[in-house]
Amino acid sequence: MKAIEYEKLGLNIELVDRLLEQVTNWPGEVLKSHNDSSHLIHKLSFLADIGFDSSTPEIAKTVQKIIEHISTENLYQIKINIPKHFGGTGQEQWSWMLCDAPLVLYLLKRFGYSDNNKIKEGIEFLINLQKDNTWTCTVSSDLGKFRGPGRKNDPCPYATLLMLKLISLFEEYHDLPQTKNGAEALLTLWEQRKERRPYMFAMGSGFQKLKSPLIWYDILHVVDVLSKFKWLHKDRRLLDMVDIIKNKADDNGKYKAESVYRVWCNWEFGQKKIPSKFITDKIVNILKRIV
Repeated sequence: MKAIEYEKLGLNIELVDRLLEQVTNWPGEVLKSHNDSSHLIHKLSFLADIGFDSSTPEIAKTVQKIIEHISTENLYQIKINIPKHFGGTGQEQWSWMLCDAPLVLYLLKRFGYSDNNKIKEGIEFLINLQKDNTWTCTVSSDLGKFRGPGRKNDPCPYATLLMLKLISLFEEYHDLPQTKNGAEALLTLWEQRKERRPYMFAMGSGFQKLKSPLIWYDILHVVDVLSKFKWLHKDRRLLDMVDIIKNKADDNGKYKAESVYRVWCNWEFGQKKIPSKFITDKIVNILKRIV
């Protein structure tokens, strides 16, 4: 990335370089919570989304570490520890869950990993996990009886979001029934946001705050992903969310963070006082995509 591109996005070169150094320590700390914004999986996602790929030595080194651990389903694993009282083994182990496996495949695809066949096999396995028109909380069999805090037949909003994020990279999967089912699940939850919050994922005032990077289940992340599917561009529910975002612009058409991750507080989008170039650029691109 050129210096002028860093400046356009409001990115500090030293912070980016530090991030590149950190991700080479993959897998890093064992994953205990998928909303841990300090985990390397989310730092890698950020680097992928700002355009880094395997032509950068640190990314190439990290990709080689990621592909060392793959399941029989061709899903690349992360280090997880699910306590016994939650139905897990209580041991650190390499495994996968539907709330991380799609993101790892997304990273590898964005980084230009050459073994596209393995990625395709992995994504098709995940697509076919959909049951009764929805992706529920699903984990590898080696994680025991663990599942999230919700009814087992409810859609998992975060896993569904990550599945659609992954599918968005593959145009040949855009029109699959499973893809449309997943989008419909998220949009229906938006319609029913006052009545439903499956797996504790609400879509209220907290969900509607602008926040970056795109890590968790929030309005900017959801709209960014859904807007990548052309057949949704006239959906009134998506446009409703877009209008909420648009109305947050200041008099100069700029946007600022309304909520921040403490771990990212040194970044220009990690404060709520002044408009963020990074968030503004993200929203401008979303609006261009839809129009």
